[in-house]
Amino acid sequence: MADDSSPSTLAKLAGAGAAVVAAWAAQRAVALVWTGAAGHRPPKADDDLEGRFAEIAAAAALTAAAAAIARVYAARGTARLAARVNAHRAA
Repeated sequence: MADDSSPSTLAKLAGAGAAVVAAWAAQRAVALVWTGAAGHRPPKADDDLEGRFAEIAAAAALTAAAAAIARVYAARGTARLAARVNAHRAA
C-alpha cells in the first residue's frame, strides 16, 4: 500500500530538475560576481596551473557552497509545492 505522504515520481523529477537549474544558476552568479570583483573569470579545473592555490581554493569553495545552498532551497521549495498539490488533490 502506498504512503500518501511520500512524494510522487513527478515531484521527485521536478525537485531534481529544480536542483540542477538552481546549482547552474548559482555557479553562473558566482562567476559573474567573481569577474566583477577580480576582473577575470574564476579559475576552472581545466585551466593552466598558473593560478595561485588560494585563488583556486576560494573559487572552488564559493562555487560549491553557493551551489549546495541553491540545491537545498530548490529541493525544499519543490517539496512544499508538491505537498500543496497533493493536499489539493486529496481535498
